[in-house]
Amino acid sequence: MRALEFCSRMSPDNSLLVPNEVAAQIPKDETVQVIVLLPESSEDAEWRRLAAQQFLRGYSEADGVYDAL
Repeated sequence: MRALEFCSRMSPDNSLLVPNEVAAQIPKDETVQVIVLLPESSEDAEWRRLAAQQFLRGYSEADGVYDAL
């Protein structure tokens, strides 16, 4: 499967506009899979940072022996 990436905005009628240069690459009458990515909230980013911090707290110098495998 090939990926086409572009930015768009939700219109008042709840549709997304596909730029012409992208639409030209999509075969007509073919099913496509659409994935919508939204910007993270600052709260999500903070939770991710705290989770990584807690995870790394369990890492010790003795664990470094596994880095060379």
